[in-house]
Amino acid sequence: MPTLAANPKPNFLPPTDQPNHGLDLPPHMQRKPSHDPNPNPTPATNSNFDASPEAVLPATPPPSLLYLSFNQDHSCFAAGTDHGFWIYNCDPFREIFRRDFDHRGGGIGVVEMLYRCYILALVGGGPNPQYPPNKVMIWDDNQNRCIGEVSFSSEVRSVRLRRDRIVVVLEHKIFVYNFADLKLLHQIETIANPKGLCAVSQGAGSLVLVCPGLQKGQVRIEHYASKRTKFNLAHDSRIACFALSQDGQLLATASTKGTLVRVYNTVDGSLLQEVRRGSR
Repeated sequence: MPTLAANPKPNFLPPTDQPNHGLDLPPHMQRKPSHDPNPNPTPATNSNFDASPEAVLPATPPPSLLYLSFNQDHSCFAAGTDHGFWIYNCDPFREIFRRDFDHRGGGIGVVEMLYRCYILALVGGGPNPQYPPNKVMIWDDNQNRCIGEVSFSSEVRSVRLRRDRIVVVLEHKIFVYNFADLKLLHQIETIANPKGLCAVSQGAGSLVLVCPGLQKGQVRIEHYASKRTKFNLAHDSRIACFALSQDGQLLATASTKGTLVRVYNTVDGSLLQEVRRGSR
């Protein structure tokens, strides 16, 4: 069972109340002086560096990429590295912000954005994780600290965010929390899910959640407004990936066999389209 940390959250607001929600990243995330030596944003240049011929830079290995995820409207993506996380704009493509933690550690194995605001979900990863891999840390980059955490008995595989929900995926279970107070709302058992497959709708309506079912090739569709659960045997092989439309009405699935992509209506489970690899 997950346990909620007792960290005080004096400035923790529901995401719908955040002033910069859904807008460009605020100026503080683009470049901000740090009052804490660890962690620090990584500046593009250092004007105080002594560039004398005798100065020799120590050899620093390039960061290793641990995780990639798009934000909810696919306008940005976040990269977790073995030293921290970076955020990029998609169009035009450019780096917006990066935060490097202690170079002796600082690995981020999961990073999930909430649109373009300063609230992120982080999970430690890599050989030297910044946080335990069985904890989800709610990071507020405006305050440069974690404002909440949720702990589990096994490693976290992925996290999905909405304005009103936090969805945490373990290998055999999924937990749904209310964002404002981290209250546990629902638990779902799944087949082994080492990739942390899960998708949630992002429309203004009620939450639709899709995850692996309890048998090979099966997907489970949760409609929270109508309190309905639907199981679809989408493929004969194991599910490799799936994607949900913003409004939660359409679901595209693919299996480990890799020959078919199928599109389903999530309301009645009907097959709407099938695309075969190599077809025109």
